[in-house]
Amino acid sequence: MENPLTQRKWFTPFMYFLLVVIAFLPLITTVPYDPRNTSEVIFEILSYALIPYASWGIAFHLLTLLAIGIAIWKPAPGGRLIAGYFGLNYLVIAFTQTRALTPTYGNAIHTGALIAEVLLGLLWLWVAWKDKLQISFHNAPFWRWLLLPLAILTFWSPIAVEGNRIVPNFVPLLLLTSPDYGLAFCFMTPVFLFLLILAYPQVDLLALWLTAFNALLYALFNLNHWAVPERLWMGVMHLPLLILSLTALVLAHKRLQTDCNLPLKCL
Repeated sequence: MENPLTQRKWFTPFMYFLLVVIAFLPLITTVPYDPRNTSEVIFEILSYALIPYASWGIAFHLLTLLAIGIAIWKPAPGGRLIAGYFGLNYLVIAFTQTRALTPTYGNAIHTGALIAEVLLGLLWLWVAWKDKLQISFHNAPFWRWLLLPLAILTFWSPIAVEGNRIVPNFVPLLLLTSPDYGLAFCFMTPVFLFLLILAYPQVDLLALWLTAFNALLYALFNLNHWAVPERLWMGVMHLPLLILSLTALVLAHKRLQTDCNLPLKCL
């Protein structure tokens, strides 16, 4: 499970720097925008990007449950299946959630998110190919299971739009039909991170901390929802991403420190 490259002293800060640079790449829009309004442009992209794919929500819910069920039934191939499934899911998100025809800016692309999600998708497909994720949920400490409600919340994605307000919508049917889960990075990733936290330490270290750090970046970006009264619920809905990404990142760095305490590991 070790990756010698991740144990180089320069590698972790370099990858953090690279992900930050990617996250701040300028958006591509038909109508020019003021860079000070970047967050509003992104919000408009996200508001319109998933409309054509809303009916696919049930497919991603059922496929996730199927992948988890198979992993519980057959743990040996289950890790490879989950890594491959979520890798493909990241690629789907990259080409659905990151672009939209918006009323204000015309065709718009969230460049940084597009690149990051393609890279994550390819990374997890590599993990699946190399069989570097081992699923063993029953060995997870009890405290990790306390994070389950956060994963369920984003799997449910109980969101509704009323005028210009985003409000909670706890209709039970959304547990299987919400168009946000599976098609939105910020709602799919907490579920995936929860599964990785349960499986830790039988997780590829590189893939774990790159996913967790990228998730943390977007969780911090989305703190701006708390500053807009009409979007407070969207701020609440991003708390699972923040908490689970921080937890996964702490676990990953704990593993890095353990590896680096071994002779000649981090030269």
